[in-house]
Amino acid sequence: MSGRRSQRKGANGERELAAVLRSYGFDIQRGGSLSFGEVPDLTGLPNVHIEVKRRETVNLSAALAQAAEDAARFGDGLPAVFHRGNRECWRVTMTLADWMSLYRSAAGGDKDGPVGV
Repeated sequence: MSGRRSQRKGANGERELAAVLRSYGFDIQRGGSLSFGEVPDLTGLPNVHIEVKRRETVNLSAALAQAAEDAARFGDGLPAVFHRGNRECWRVTMTLADWMSLYRSAAGGDKDGPVGV
């Protein structure tokens, strides 16, 4: 896929995911076209840094590493990769430790570390 077509697909993916997250009641904003990492892909999901990947194959290790770097730089939350291929549903990938932190926080429990492991 050409660079321009790939950028357009990425921007379309960001718009699509933003609309989905808005349907859940969140005030999601796009970072803007061709921002090249100057701002997050999407903002407005509390405590989560959103990295969007809209392609058939995603190197999840590399995408999570990018999300972690950007989350540290922007300070906007735990790194998460939101991704989907053609004719697939959106998925979210994050580390287990980060997911447990979110889960425990939502459940009102202790979020300091593993329990009973």
